[in-house]
Amino acid sequence: MSVMDVGANAVRLVVVDAEDGVPLPVHTAKWKVRLSEQVGPSGVIPEESVGQLVSAVSAAAATARRWGSAEPLAFATTVVRSAPNRIDVLRSIDEETGVRLCTLPGEVEAELTFLGARRWMGWRAGPLALFDIGGGSLEVAFGRGRLPDYVASLPLGARRLTREFFDGEDPPSEQSVKELRRKVRHQLRDVAARIRWEGPRTAVATSRTFQQLARLGGAAPGRHGPFTTRQLSRSELRECRDRLAALPASERARLPGVSAPRAVQSLAGAIVGHTAMKLTGVKTVTICPWAIREGVLLRHMEDGGAWWAEVSGRETLTTTQPAVEPMALRIAALQN
Repeated sequence: MSVMDVGANAVRLVVVDAEDGVPLPVHTAKWKVRLSEQVGPSGVIPEESVGQLVSAVSAAAATARRWGSAEPLAFATTVVRSAPNRIDVLRSIDEETGVRLCTLPGEVEAELTFLGARRWMGWRAGPLALFDIGGGSLEVAFGRGRLPDYVASLPLGARRLTREFFDGEDPPSEQSVKELRRKVRHQLRDVAARIRWEGPRTAVATSRTFQQLARLGGAAPGRHGPFTTRQLSRSELRECRDRLAALPASERARLPGVSAPRAVQSLAGAIVGHTAMKLTGVKTVTICPWAIREGVLLRHMEDGGAWWAEVSGRETLTTTQPAVEPMALRIAALQN
């Protein structure tokens, strides 16, 4: 069994052994595509980038077969979902590789990421809040059970905000930073009020953005393994934010945990993360190694193939609507 994740920076494949009901990885692989660097403000994916995607998806599918996996559960996140030429991109991948890539609405991404986090943290975590900062969006979820009671997807991704507020500024001006913080506060106001009202017992954060910020804040490096507890406090994140704001991207990339490809957008990620924690009243988040890929695998294992057929079968390559709009609407209704 395997899952393929087409993101802004890479195509990732995880092959797992799921015989005992737990998706234990037996092989992982990554193919860099760097869509975040090649897609302009319009969001259109250039033809050259489509070719790179086709090559990476083809290689990932071949790798999955070599490891004895059936066709991967393949999905794309914000950078493909938001592209005006998304249908053409999906059609090219389908025709060239045979892989039927689906796009997931942000609310569905939040639901699946929450499931992965819940299974990792266990029931002792109690009422659980989730924060996930991607390149194009911020996902927030809250729940007391297996699946969330409330989900939200906001256009507060680190890459998106960096382009909107810091384009051509390295390091950005104090005014640009203030304007970004003001926008994030405004966008998060209603979502934060809901999370405060729910009163989560535990808060978790997923995504590479939070992982790198936690490392910068003093958490153990990745080589210590996934079972090492990693946490990030709001005060530590504030210090990280201020430290990143004073440096150009080239110097941020020399800091512990900050990778060169993500150095440019690391400040925006820190601003979003700190603002989200402050407005929701969360003082500390636990960094969870399981996220959307594990959520997809778990949902498939627990609910069967019919669930994935519903999700992936809605993209017809002739429509401009999201792949699972009806499901997204049902989930979004939980916010009311």
